[in-house]
Amino acid sequence: MKLGVCYYPEHWPSDWWRRDAKRMKELGIDYVRIGEFAWSRLEPKRDQFDFAWLDEIMDILHQAGLKIILGTPTATPPKWLMDEFPAIAAVDEEGRSRGFGSRRHYSFSSADYWRESRRIVEIIAKRYGTHPGLVGWQTDNEYGCHDTTISWGPEDLRAYKDWLRLRYQSADQLNEAWGSVFWSMELQDFDEVVLPNGTVTEPNPAARLDFWRFSSEQVANYDTMQCAILRKHSPGRWITHNFMGFVSDFDHFKLAESLDIASWDSYPIGFVEKFRFSEDERVRWAETSHPDIAAFHHDLYRGVGRGRFSVMEQQPGPVNWAPWNPVPKPGMVRLWTMEALAHGAEFVSYFRWRQAHFAQEQFHAGLNQPQSDILSPGGEQAKQVAGEIDQLRKTIGENHGAAKAPVAMVFDYESHWATVIQPQGQDFRYEELAFRWYEAIRRLGLDVDFVSPGASLAGYALVLVPCAINLTPNFHAALSKANGKVLYGPRSGSKDRHSKNVSHSGPLSELTGNSIKQVASLRPGLSDPVSGKISGSAVRWREYLQADATILARFANGDPALTEKNGHYYIACWADASLLSSLMLLVAKAAKLETIPLPAHVRVRHHAGLVFAFNYGPDDWHLPDEAVPLMGSKVLKAQDFAIWKDPV
Repeated sequence: MKLGVCYYPEHWPSDWWRRDAKRMKELGIDYVRIGEFAWSRLEPKRDQFDFAWLDEIMDILHQAGLKIILGTPTATPPKWLMDEFPAIAAVDEEGRSRGFGSRRHYSFSSADYWRESRRIVEIIAKRYGTHPGLVGWQTDNEYGCHDTTISWGPEDLRAYKDWLRLRYQSADQLNEAWGSVFWSMELQDFDEVVLPNGTVTEPNPAARLDFWRFSSEQVANYDTMQCAILRKHSPGRWITHNFMGFVSDFDHFKLAESLDIASWDSYPIGFVEKFRFSEDERVRWAETSHPDIAAFHHDLYRGVGRGRFSVMEQQPGPVNWAPWNPVPKPGMVRLWTMEALAHGAEFVSYFRWRQAHFAQEQFHAGLNQPQSDILSPGGEQAKQVAGEIDQLRKTIGENHGAAKAPVAMVFDYESHWATVIQPQGQDFRYEELAFRWYEAIRRLGLDVDFVSPGASLAGYALVLVPCAINLTPNFHAALSKANGKVLYGPRSGSKDRHSKNVSHSGPLSELTGNSIKQVASLRPGLSDPVSGKISGSAVRWREYLQADATILARFANGDPALTEKNGHYYIACWADASLLSSLMLLVAKAAKLETIPLPAHVRVRHHAGLVFAFNYGPDDWHLPDEAVPLMGSKVLKAQDFAIWKDPV
């Protein structure tokens, strides 16, 4: 694994650049990302270009022995372009324009913006595509950030109508698919289609889901357009995009089909405030992050990238954008860096080289303090871990791809959309359910791969499906062929592709032996005890099953809570922490997996013939008796890691 940094030469005097490049190399930096927000500096006015500064910094970085990742600048269309084509701006759900003055102020459906994006990407790719220092490209920046996947303007409606015409061919087929006879919502022509917002009460869930699918495809198609241009003019360079944490508004698996490697922006402490943790959890993990936030996304994006991923932006200190932004505890930047390596990251790039002293992100830490060459506390940790990575490289060598994990988790973006559209219970959220399942299985010391719905499940001892609203034929076939144990969560198989309820006799019934008679969402304070082979309580969601399967646990009234048929397990509720813990232990044992019960603050990961342990604190943790540390000590202190040879 290598280290990198995000650098903004346009923010600093040019006579600093050469010194910065030299110091980067001395710090152990190999990769430098530049250019992703620089459109206004590259083209201050229509067709008036200034490439001199980018020419100079590209040469300086290359001469210093640094590898360059160049970003396409399309996340920040300049003011002159917005003035020329104001309809480029996205529109929020209330009909307000999301205009110039920050970033990501465009609609993916704007024909004008597609044309302008093609133009600027091609100009940059032609000029720099074969530069000897260039090793890779980043398309745009953080798709979906700031709720920018979906736009609700005239351009979006125009493109949505075209999408529906191709999908349904006739208004009659559209009406049938959407169940438009309900509430007299039938349409006579595609020209009558409206966006599913601004309604008096809940809009048609089928229309809403299709609009979300359309919006997701628009993002993927936009990225594919950029990738095609880059491949044409810059052969031999890889292409990535920097995804975000807990942004599930578009299908990352689909978009990544055009990429060579997935990357993501890791802000573990910031995401504590973003995720739906309890207040007690937020306080506990405020200065370290929850031990599964970074790991969850490392594993997710390794799956999205078909085995290849990196961290494009690593939090180096306090951020600026969360409701509260504490300083990470000493050692956490170092720990997060090594944790990414343990999950198979090819490089970790810190955001940013030097803290800005102006504009929106002036409170966001960098590796250097503002307007200086003095390393920040995070910069000092980056220097330390760079030496440790060099030491580790001498032990295990280079280029270790992640081995197949024993556990697969199927991550289904459409199920996230469906549960947002029709949660049925206010606190039913797919993203949270998937994370809690991941947390529970990792508490047993097990490694996890993420796979897309319909991908092969061969070779996995245990497959987790936290919730899969719609089982497509390919998905159903993959589940049928799974040769390990499979565990399904609530609402799985409950709807068809048009959001129609099929929970009584859907395609999952033949695998689990269950049909669902009715469901209940449980407000806070309501629960239903579960006992049998597992114990705990149902919270948030509870299903009433008709079971033609082995019943392993029951609710208080005797109804089936957990069933099993030919290795396919079904849990008919949202499990509380106790129930989820005992459930994961049961299915792990059934899959004949060796487990290590871990405390809430410790996680382990197996990689390249080694075992890595990470202690988020506050308590010490004693390594297993057989562990002989290559790094760290037998007593693992808080905010530290240890590495030893895997005895397996």
